[in-house]
Amino acid sequence: MKFMKEKLSKLEADIICPNLLSNDVPYSYKEEGMAYQNFVQNIGMDEGSRQITNMLIQLKQEYEEVGIMGFSVGATISWLCSENSLCNFVIGCYGSRIRDYVNRSPVCPTLLIFPTKEEAFDVDYLINSLKQKREPLLEVKKFHGFHGFMNPFSQTFNKESAGQAFQSISDFLEKNLADN
Repeated sequence: MKFMKEKLSKLEADIICPNLLSNDVPYSYKEEGMAYQNFVQNIGMDEGSRQITNMLIQLKQEYEEVGIMGFSVGATISWLCSENSLCNFVIGCYGSRIRDYVNRSPVCPTLLIFPTKEEAFDVDYLINSLKQKREPLLEVKKFHGFHGFMNPFSQTFNKESAGQAFQSISDFLEKNLADN
């Protein structure tokens, strides 16, 4: 998360990285399964969305524009918050659980990024389901690789796809932020 925060701060935005699990010590990559189980058992999507919504309410008092960007579980939470009028934009990267919430309709510009392959579900089926909705504020992109392809610390890192995805994010933000 520190790496992503540093990389995204180059987009000239203040980056806030909430700790939904309230752990002082982050999980290691080897503990990914344990971290996910902890999230599912102790937080869940609804509580995670509530925490982010509360954070958005606070941030809107300080900032004119506020957006959400999430990875994996955070991407699904971001998608859930895309119906929230507090957001100026939403970006979700490889949110596999978005498949459980396809019926959502974003009220702000929303970019969803997926890999070509996921172990748990059919990526193309999900993308087609989202595109069939014809949501005018929704942009969906797919890049070669597996879940985590943007993370240089992951075994699934794909440098070329990560570069393309970050360029898409930069283009999306440039197009959708007011003071450019």
